[in-house]
Amino acid sequence: MPTSTDKVPNTSPSAASSTADLNGEAVRRACEVLKERIAAAAAPLMGLSCGQGIVFAGGMLHSAHDPGRRLPFAEAVRAAYEARVSLSATGYYSTPGLYFDGRTGQGRPFHYFVFGAAVAEVDVDGFTGEFRLRRVDIVHDAGASLNPLIDAGQVEGGFVQGMGWLTGEELVWSREGELLTHAPSTYKIPAITDVPTAFHLRLLPQAAEPGVAYGSKAVGEPPFMLAFSVREAIRDAVANFALDPSRTSVHLPSPATPAWILKAIQEAKECAREAFIDRGFGDRTG
Repeated sequence: MPTSTDKVPNTSPSAASSTADLNGEAVRRACEVLKERIAAAAAPLMGLSCGQGIVFAGGMLHSAHDPGRRLPFAEAVRAAYEARVSLSATGYYSTPGLYFDGRTGQGRPFHYFVFGAAVAEVDVDGFTGEFRLRRVDIVHDAGASLNPLIDAGQVEGGFVQGMGWLTGEELVWSREGELLTHAPSTYKIPAITDVPTAFHLRLLPQAAEPGVAYGSKAVGEPPFMLAFSVREAIRDAVANFALDPSRTSVHLPSPATPAWILKAIQEAKECAREAFIDRGFGDRTG
């Protein structure tokens, strides 16, 4: 639902990939409050004097000291309801240990950093400047992933979105300052056909981060930057149109649209021709 203070007062926004860290931990804390209330209401039905030592597992409430004393979760909730115990709770959480002095530029503004590595393989057409992404290999740090399937989708989606940002979504303004490329109808966005069939992703194992919800890390926006591997693969391919790729500097703007790629290829070919002539082959008129 939309963030609204009629649901949760003083709530924080779901921005900057912080939802699982902030709101997720706040939800967990609210659940701990509910568990205490439900356990206290269920204790008499389990023959216990208080809710201390009651464990929630497998749809049941168990006594940690006497495994034979247990109660179905649904019955425990009914007991709390009939005792007029509140079954709603509000949780709050603030990332610990953050501080930053804007005057000195010193401090710890972030609780952790996210890491990733990507390798991309592309084909570049020397006549049109168009490219095709053949293969991608990614290793991404999601901490101890809360849901590996969802996180994998986030990494893949962020990567493809970043590829569009770096290769197709060029901003063009009119002489009057009006943005002409203002929607997908006026610039190219990645389609399913732009995703390579060889798309290999691995979440970094044994990477739990202390002090956050179940050891997880933000995985919404960071994978976006892995798409630089596509742009740099294109740059490397363009350099191979020169006589000596290792000594050829390729000037490739972002986004690297086919038009800019073709221009860079023509410049690389010109460098190759100049080098060919400098080595005593041909002349500058041919």
